[in-house]
Amino acid sequence: MDIYLKCPIWGRNLLLSLTIIEILFGISLPERIMAPRAEADFSAEETAELRGELGIIQENSLLPLAQPFNPRPEAVQKMKVIITAYSSTEDQTDSDPFITAAGTQVRDEIIANNLLPFGTKVRIPELYGDKIFIVEDRMSWVKGDYQIDIWFPSFEEALNFGAKRTYIEVLEG
Repeated sequence: MDIYLKCPIWGRNLLLSLTIIEILFGISLPERIMAPRAEADFSAEETAELRGELGIIQENSLLPLAQPFNPRPEAVQKMKVIITAYSSTEDQTDSDPFITAAGTQVRDEIIANNLLPFGTKVRIPELYGDKIFIVEDRMSWVKGDYQIDIWFPSFEEALNFGAKRTYIEVLEG
């Protein structure tokens, strides 16, 4: 069986053929022509940490595990706020009323606030239940940190919303 090792062409063809047979039929090649198995040297703490984030498949493959789906993210903070409304008109925004301060297109579920960082997700449970809003716009500094502006597609809808005192729930990351 060592003939293929002495003749390079035979060896290459035979090794390729044996590899194809192994893949198709699951027949293992002899140990001496297979690549050595790589062993990772992890401490017990590192292994425990990896097991929480990676799934072990057939004892030799690590795949990232999907995060569990949480249909209702937890609130990390409650804040009393005044909620008002705005629409995409130049007198309520700036010269480009359809682009938020974060550089995104205005759309439903966008809010403006001066305190919370862009991308912060909030709920307004007393007014909108479990609907989630995202901070992607800013307001005039005169309005302060504890006022929220909800975007509406029309001036009339924003005007009809008025102003409301309520609380928001700031959601986890």
